[in-house]
Formats: sequence, C-alpha cells, structure tokens
Amino acid sequence: MIQQNPVLRMCISCRKTYDRKDLLKITKDHKQGIILQKGMGRSAYICKSKKCYSDSKIKKKLQKALKTFLEPEFVEIFEKEITSYNNYPH
Repeated sequence: MIQQNPVLRMCISCRKTYDRKDLLKITKDHKQGIILQKGMGRSAYICKSKKCYSDSKIKKKLQKALKTFLEPEFVEIFEKEITSYNNYPH
C-alpha cells in the first residue's frame, strides 16, 4: 500500500509550515464570497496559536493573501469563529 505524505500549508501570520488539517482555512470563492473551512478558490491558512489569530495585522495579511477587500462584518464573524475554533480540543 502506498503511504500518503501529509499536505503541508503555511500559516500567513507566523510563516511556519503545518499539516493542512491543523490550520483554519479561509477561502475566497468567486460565487459564494469568503467562506471558512471549505470551498475551492484562493485560500489562506492560519494556525491555531493565539499569537497568530490575534495578530494586529491579520486583516491586512488576509486581504493580501486573498487579493480582496474584507468587509467589517466578515472580520467580526472571523473573530467569533476563530475563538470557537480554539475552544475545541486539538
């Protein structure tokens, strides 16, 4: 049986490489807009560390990675989602 290598992605905040399953995925879909944890399109990944998701420049980094403007409503939803995401056991 062929062993699969883990799919590695880089956190846009700390620039460290992690397994894709351990990161929060933010995707810009051309039909649905910006969605979390699913979808195909331009994506950015953020790791679980509090330092990364509470970075003061995270909004700017997301805008640059997704090549789009983020609405203030999305930023509020993102902050709620990331706190609930980190409350789950890892």
